[in-house]
Amino acid sequence: MTNLKNRGKEASDDALFGNVKMQFKLKEAVTDMHYFLSRGYGEKATLVLVGNRYRLNARQQQAVRGMSASQQQIEDRKAKEIESQDLEGKEICFDGFNVLILLESILSNAYVFKGQDGFIRDLSSVYGTYKKVKQTSEAIELITDFFRKEKIKKALWLFDKPVSNSGRLKQMIEETASTHHLNWEVQLVNNPDKLMAESDSIAVTSDAWILDHASSNFNLMEYMLSQMSEKETVISLE
Repeated sequence: MTNLKNRGKEASDDALFGNVKMQFKLKEAVTDMHYFLSRGYGEKATLVLVGNRYRLNARQQQAVRGMSASQQQIEDRKAKEIESQDLEGKEICFDGFNVLILLESILSNAYVFKGQDGFIRDLSSVYGTYKKVKQTSEAIELITDFFRKEKIKKALWLFDKPVSNSGRLKQMIEETASTHHLNWEVQLVNNPDKLMAESDSIAVTSDAWILDHASSNFNLMEYMLSQMSEKETVISLE
């Protein structure tokens, strides 16, 4: 974990996402996706249809997929969302890689996308190996500040065990917890999604499947963005 760089932005991204005309096309594509998903059409087939209609490449399609949801999904996720003022004394569960990589991407000024459900998603992937970047320490510091400010009782961090360097990341977070006297527990598990879906703790993630199956959720990235100066690389449907 020595090769420090930024997270998530590729050379082509400014052309793919950075101009108003392209952003309008993406929003039109999301509107179409929402219509079909709300009527029960499958996500994969719909994405192919919409991607062809708007001539979107794979990366743009990934963004559209992340921003889209059916009306039922939007309503269900919103109904289970916990506000920051209601976190005091509660137990939360971090979807470790999802939360860290997203926050690293935001801090790196990579393009991130606010979905119809209000959750932020990025275009980064772990691909079996997690590499620490320049923003990793800052991301953990921000989460530390959030945890203390909102007087949260306990946080469980879950990381995918098979991903390389997850052990080092676990050690890094445990050291932060020890230094700052935080009630944090870090676990490396084979299926964090399933554990989060079945947990009574508040799920902190933007993963669509977890949001659909967890009993409650908290939108950490929206919270973080509200504390930062406005970022031009946050693409929103508004």
